[in-house]
This record gives sequence, structure tokens and C-alpha cells, in this order.
Amino acid sequence: MPTSSSVSASSIVAGTLCGYHTLKIVGYSHTKDVPNGKWIDSCPFRVGGRTWHVRYYPNGEDSKNIDCISFFLKLDGTLAEGETVKAGFKFSLLDQDGEPVPSYTTSAETRDFSVHPKTWGFNSQCRALENTPIVVPPSDMHRDFGDLLSSKAIVDVEFLVGGETFSAHRSVLAARSPVFRAEFLSPMKESTATGPIRIDDMEAQVFKALLTFMYTDALPDMDQQEEYAMTQHLLIAADRYGLDRLKLICEDKLSSGIGTSSVAAILALADQHNCSELKEACLAFLREPTNLDEAIESQGFELLTKTSPGVIKELLKSQVIPSSLGKRKSRA
Repeated sequence: MPTSSSVSASSIVAGTLCGYHTLKIVGYSHTKDVPNGKWIDSCPFRVGGRTWHVRYYPNGEDSKNIDCISFFLKLDGTLAEGETVKAGFKFSLLDQDGEPVPSYTTSAETRDFSVHPKTWGFNSQCRALENTPIVVPPSDMHRDFGDLLSSKAIVDVEFLVGGETFSAHRSVLAARSPVFRAEFLSPMKESTATGPIRIDDMEAQVFKALLTFMYTDALPDMDQQEEYAMTQHLLIAADRYGLDRLKLICEDKLSSGIGTSSVAAILALADQHNCSELKEACLAFLREPTNLDEAIESQGFELLTKTSPGVIKELLKSQVIPSSLGKRKSRA
């Protein structure tokens, strides 16, 4: 007779329910009035179908820990005699970004909560809150100066640029720009005149961006389409007013946009305004034969030969440009 067999299987799946509770202590110094052994409870919270509290002892849970703060996790609700609830937990002091500070984070503990005890926590392991490192936020001076510019409070100088009037503060501009400093401290008419100072060779949008940088040390947001042209204008303005950091920022932005159709214009700009690093970036790009061949055919390169003949000579001397180009120039 044929034999028969049966196969069966089963599994046991044990799950873990996790959660956390953030306790923010506002006015810590006032909580130190709470005597040793006395506590302040947090609001209740639920994890794993149970209700819990964090119990905070500002001056320690007992006389042995009077110089510490203590934190205990307390299980609320009624438990039958002999009933236990197993829970793992740890305490962390959070920094300003909400991240745990390693030196003030306890090791994870797993404990049985029952009628006795219904709380577990840390005494001697905790450190006094006064010893917690003070987290210093980043400087917001740029925001304060930006607000000063936009508010037009206590302004004492005006500029007329591209048909628009801009108000500013002589002391700020003098502190940021050696050119403005010399102008305001000199006996020139512009430094003592009560009317606006005219700037005829700059667009209003460029001057506005220039002022923003001088007050906030950052550039305003720009559309990607306008950023290339604006960066070129700002480089010229930065060179004019002695803003070396802004000039380098513009050099960096332009260097990332070097291409066969733009390299000639960027190289001419770098040459005219003594941007050595930007100039070298252009030359490095042109050392690639394919890039050089395409760039030579562009209209911008023809303009480069007229506006910056010195750059062409440098290219010829460094043998970046083939000698045939030199002959073609001679015939022209």
C-alpha cells in the first residue's frame, strides 16, 4: 500500500514596539528650587499600549545624588501582584538640532516594571546640567545687517543707479570697501554732497546685489538664466570697489561655467580684471585640443583677439594655440 506523509510548519513572530518622548525643560534654574528627592512629572505618553511618565529630579533622587539631576521612567496604571512589563530605555540630552549628545547619553537598559518598582532611571550616572556644554548658535550678524539695509533706518547716503535710488550707511560701506572708505573720507564733492551719488556705468540690479553682499556677505538668489551675466557684472563691480571675497566668489562661479562658447568671454574678463585663477582655468580648458578647435571657431574668440591681444600672445608662447592660427591672424 502506498504510504502518505504530511508536512506542516508554524512560526512565532515576536515584535517590539518603539517610541520616544521629548521632555523640554524651560527655565531650568527655577526648577532647582525643588528640594532633593522631589520630582516633576512630564506629560503622560503611550508606548506599547501602556502609559508612561518621565520623572525629573532637579536636585537628585536621594541624598547621595544631591549634586546631580535624575531622570526616571515611570510606568502608570494598575498592575496585578506578580505582573511585570519588560521595557528597554535610555536617556539622551539633545543638542540644538535635536541630536543626542554622546557624552550625555546613557546606555540602553532593559528592566522589568512591576508593582515594586514601577520606576527605573539614573542617579549617579547623570551629570549636573550646569556642566553641560553650552551650544553656541552660528552668527546671525549678516541677518541683522540685512535688516538694517532693508529697513533704511538711520541711512546717511544715497546712490542714483540706473534711474533707481538706493539708501545705505556710510560707515558700513567704508568698513567693507577701501574705495568707499577713501571716497567718504576724502574732500571730494561726492563725499560731502547732500544729494545722491550718481553711478552711471552700472545697472541698478547689479548695484542692488552689490549692496546686499556688502551688508550680508552673501549674494541674493538669482535665476539660473540671469546668473551668468550677473556674475560677470558683479566681478567687475567687485574689482572696482576692492571686494576681494566677492571677486573670488564670482571667479569660482564663472569657472564652473566655462565652455567652448563662453571661454573666450570669460578669459577676456579674467585678463582685464587680473583674475589669475579664473584665467588659468580658461587656459587649462583650452589645452584640450577638442575644446580649442571649437572655441577658435566661436565669435567670442574673434573678439578676444581684438580686445585682449596680450592673451593671444600668451597662448602662442605656451603653444596652446597652433602656429597656423598665428599665420591666419597675420593674413588678417
